[in-house]
Amino acid sequence: MIQTLIIDDEKHCCDNLLWQLGQYCPEIEVIAVCHTAAEGLERIREFRPRLIFLDVEMPDMNGFQMLEKLVSHQFHIIFTTAYNQHALRAIRAGALDYLLKPVDKDELYIAVEKAIRSEQQVTINQLTALLTQTGRNADRSFGKIAFPTIHGYELISMSDIVFCESSSNYTNVHLTGGKTMLVSKTLKEIEEILNSTPFFRTHKSWLVNLDYALRYIKGEGGFLVVNGGTEVPVSRNRKEELLKYITHLQV
Repeated sequence: MIQTLIIDDEKHCCDNLLWQLGQYCPEIEVIAVCHTAAEGLERIREFRPRLIFLDVEMPDMNGFQMLEKLVSHQFHIIFTTAYNQHALRAIRAGALDYLLKPVDKDELYIAVEKAIRSEQQVTINQLTALLTQTGRNADRSFGKIAFPTIHGYELISMSDIVFCESSSNYTNVHLTGGKTMLVSKTLKEIEEILNSTPFFRTHKSWLVNLDYALRYIKGEGGFLVVNGGTEVPVSRNRKEELLKYITHLQV
């Protein structure tokens, strides 16, 4: 649940938005409805929400002026207004989205989805950093990495990762037991998290846990065969470094 404030001087707009959020956005928990910017500032400092729906035009103090009263903020902003001339300024203020009144339910749903994805990304980065650091400090053993799922987060032991395959801005993470997870991180981001032996970047699109390598097949770059029989390509510019690792294992 994302704790949320609604700040708008028009009661009927607040009531309509509150109803739509209840009907279409169950992830949103509205903890207060404020009808002035001054009240909004008080509630922000009191509740520390993760999301606010903020009207632009309000008496005494508009939405932009209200934000200027805050030294810093840790919440997402979705502006709601009857006037579209404020869009550029809203973007410059770091708004997550900008909704014109009367708020359309489909546009509202899309804006809330942005907030959910942003919250998930913040959480996954925090969890991953913590779990990775914990794993590396424990006698250099591998820790865990948190992958987002529709139910929350799945904590996977790094030692269970067989190989990772790039898929545009996503990565297919292949685990022991034949399980595969599609993760909304680039291969480069995952490589930075798994930045230690036995993980080796064999190719621009492949990252391999060498503990699961079964054999190397010679070729221009060659292939690594990993558990399960998958042939992972090795690029020419990575071949020499990989062979150095393999020759150290010779008996």
